[in-house]
Amino acid sequence: MVGPSSSHTAGAVKIGLASRKLLGQEVAEAKILLHGSFLATGKGHGTHFALVAGLLGMKEDNPLIPKSIELATKAGIKITFGNINLKDFHPNSVQLELVGVKGRRLQVIGESLGGSVINIASIDGLRTNFSGDYPTLIVHNKDQPGHVAEVTSMLSHKSVNIAAMQLYRANRGGDAVMVLEVDSEIPAQALDWLKKLEGVEKVTYYSLR
Repeated sequence: MVGPSSSHTAGAVKIGLASRKLLGQEVAEAKILLHGSFLATGKGHGTHFALVAGLLGMKEDNPLIPKSIELATKAGIKITFGNINLKDFHPNSVQLELVGVKGRRLQVIGESLGGSVINIASIDGLRTNFSGDYPTLIVHNKDQPGHVAEVTSMLSHKSVNIAAMQLYRANRGGDAVMVLEVDSEIPAQALDWLKKLEGVEKVTYYSLR
């Protein structure tokens, strides 16, 4: 890895890269809000340029990581930094507010847990909990009967095995989210089918490709 810190540098790169993959397109704008230890000691550990490096598609061993902010500026990407109090999130946390080149918007809260291990803890204001080690499907939907069965049946039909599944909802009958970590990549046509289901509001896919 490019140091100096596995949590504040390498972990930050991985959070940025995971967020880029979740956005699903090149980043045009990024508002980066640092929390806790990321805010207090981030500059000394390179957290700022590490997060931007991930947003540019770099991995944690890329020697260009320290030059990422310069590279982003040259590419016309608008980067702004600020601070935020995320309360009960991990001390090494960041909220990323992203806009893609095709106009898609995404808010991600990522936590760096140490040893370059990360957790994507929130997407668009709803709690999640996944590491980015597996292809991951995130489905935002209305809390109505049948959605879980439709998603799991689709994956079974495509021979995609579910490694872990988590269900969250804001309140009964309100907004809900499914987070499914799977053992193999999900075909694009299956994702397109999901997006057209009644009651499904947003489909976000994290690919390892």
